[in-house]
Amino acid sequence: MKLYALNMIQPVGDPPPPEVLDKIMAEIAEIRHDLDRQESWVFGRGFHGPEASTVVRCRGDEVVATDGPWTEGKEHIGGITIIQVEDLDAALKVAARFCKATGLPMEVRPFQGEV
Repeated sequence: MKLYALNMIQPVGDPPPPEVLDKIMAEIAEIRHDLDRQESWVFGRGFHGPEASTVVRCRGDEVVATDGPWTEGKEHIGGITIIQVEDLDAALKVAARFCKATGLPMEVRPFQGEV
């Protein structure tokens, strides 16, 4: 089994209205329930907006922390789901379910090394 991060890419701005968001969250809960049953769910959570981030950088011997976002853009990683599945094809199928539920793109990225 391999570990994959599914990064949900969402636009900067306000969330959808409750009548839309409630339906999306119900579908996400169903996906998570299915992953739990398959023993594929590892972890998942949404992030605060990019403005809540802090970037830590080394400048010579000095360590400097600055308020985010670390990059300006129209999109950001809005949440992360870690799954453990057989291969990339299985991870892509899970990502497709999230795409269909949210209408948002998903980045699928494998972790290095073995589980």
